Amino acid sequence: MFANGGKRIKATLIDRIQDRWGNTIYRHDERICPNCDAPKWDNQDEPKLVDKRDQVIDPLTAYQITSIMEGVIQRGTGIAIKEVGKHLAGKTGTTNEAKDLWFVGFSPNLAFGVFMGYDKPRSLGDSAQAALYTAPIFRDFMKVALKDIPDTPFRVPPGIKLISVDVHSGMRSTGAGSIMEAFKPGTAPPDSYGGGGEASAQGASVSPDTDSKVGTGTGGLY
Repeated sequence: MFANGGKRIKATLIDRIQDRWGNTIYRHDERICPNCDAPKWDNQDEPKLVDKRDQVIDPLTAYQITSIMEGVIQRGTGIAIKEVGKHLAGKTGTTNEAKDLWFVGFSPNLAFGVFMGYDKPRSLGDSAQAALYTAPIFRDFMKVALKDIPDTPFRVPPGIKLISVDVHSGMRSTGAGSIMEAFKPGTAPPDSYGGGGEASAQGASVSPDTDSKVGTGTGGLY
């Protein structure tokens, strides 16, 4: 649901059933496409799917979480996955005493999870961490699964501002150590705080057109 903009997901083992003549008698995808069965092409507009799935997460919140989990791979505990070289997001998980190790992540169109642990829970060892065990499995799988798939960024919903901030202070900055963060309307950090100091210095280095350089993504299912 983070990848698709906050729409409810109904899990299924069966995507579609057809009869012997190729007629669809069951389809898990409940989206409607009124103009997909046009008899011929007559310069009409491209048909659009009508998505009636429940909106269970605000699209802006869903993207913020996706952006945060992209950071896990770019500079966090999932950094081993950065080697794939494509837009991916995800999160490591290590339970108490390393009895369970996880990595669950996704591209704009594929979600995949790795679990490592015993049937009867016991520690995997004092040095066991998801970053060292499950993240590399996720990396190797995605290398193969996405080998021939074009890389596309995650879709950015209208209203999100991507702003360059200092990784330590959280203030606007375009200098060394800056990263892009996603903000909802009215929540972006100020250029600086009054009273001088480090925060003001960071704010002073901001280019006035930083925000306008940020484009929107095109990946995702919504």
